[in-house]
Amino acid sequence: MAKQNGKLASFFADRLTLPEEIIFGQSEAMQAVRRTVERTSTASVPVLILGESGTGKEIISKEIHRRSPWSQGPFVKVSCPAIPGTLLESELFGYEKGAFTGAWSTKPGRVEMAHCGTLFLDEIGEMEMSLQAKLLQLLQDGQFSRIGGQQDCQVDVRIICATNRKLEAEIAAGHFRRDLFYRINVVTINLPALRERSVDIPQLANHFLQAYSQRHNRPARPFSREVLQLLCQHTWPGNIRELENCVARYLILGSEEAIYNELSQKRVGPIPIEVAEDGSIPLKRIAKQAVREMERSLILRVLQANHWNRRKAAAVLKISYRALLYKIREAGLPRKRAQSAEKKAPNPPDLAGGNDVVIPTE
Repeated sequence: MAKQNGKLASFFADRLTLPEEIIFGQSEAMQAVRRTVERTSTASVPVLILGESGTGKEIISKEIHRRSPWSQGPFVKVSCPAIPGTLLESELFGYEKGAFTGAWSTKPGRVEMAHCGTLFLDEIGEMEMSLQAKLLQLLQDGQFSRIGGQQDCQVDVRIICATNRKLEAEIAAGHFRRDLFYRINVVTINLPALRERSVDIPQLANHFLQAYSQRHNRPARPFSREVLQLLCQHTWPGNIRELENCVARYLILGSEEAIYNELSQKRVGPIPIEVAEDGSIPLKRIAKQAVREMERSLILRVLQANHWNRRKAAAVLKISYRALLYKIREAGLPRKRAQSAEKKAPNPPDLAGGNDVVIPTE
């Protein structure tokens, strides 16, 4: 078990590096992000990146760093929720020898490590109020003091913050300082959710497939048109991170049917209600959408139960063979059962580098 966990940790620690054309894609929303990044990178101002988990906030922060005058300096990341509040201050600002029990020597913090570079504060919305005041001082004059220190230290650091929380609501609830909010959002970048940039999904999916295939020397069949259509229709609550893991699973299992099973199960749920500008709710359109979703799920289950024999499935559903073919095409399902890539590539090398196959999870 320890060996398998180690492989899994290694798999996720080495995330793929995305080229610029993949990061920004073709959607208008991401092209707007690209323009903001280009204008902001060279300016010595704090940047606040907003977006759901998995939308690529850290990737955009690294892109800003790469384009900035601080690109030769270090890029230092601090995950605020990953470090308990009592330890986050010492992790950020360091401490002097004898500052507390166990402080046997002086230790510099992440702020000092980021001198002449970029400090990335991930999920800053979860930072405790007491520590926010000390961060505010750093933003105001570039000075801070180590725990137990008697003198202020001066640093030259570019600060980029990110959060998936609504900071205005956190301020209203008394969980975030208003003056700090105004300091960190000199420039704000809003990253769209993956479902809002579905035009970029085929490009992202194919990039992940080729990159993982080359990295692990594991052959993979290209996605079919039907699978790409299904990927574009999925809502992706985990955003780009979920898509990447889905592609990794496909590479391991070698079957498009696994993707159909997984995404079809995730699609079960309430149909989103679209409210028109005049406040009306298009009941007929919503009802048709609900029927399509139910039909799609039922047809997929019947096809699977009959080993993808479409004539038997049509008989079970009591519709004609031609009608079933039409509904399969309309629902974006494959015309026949997806073949496993394992049959075309016998004895492929293990993705994790050992004898055990590790399937990544979100």
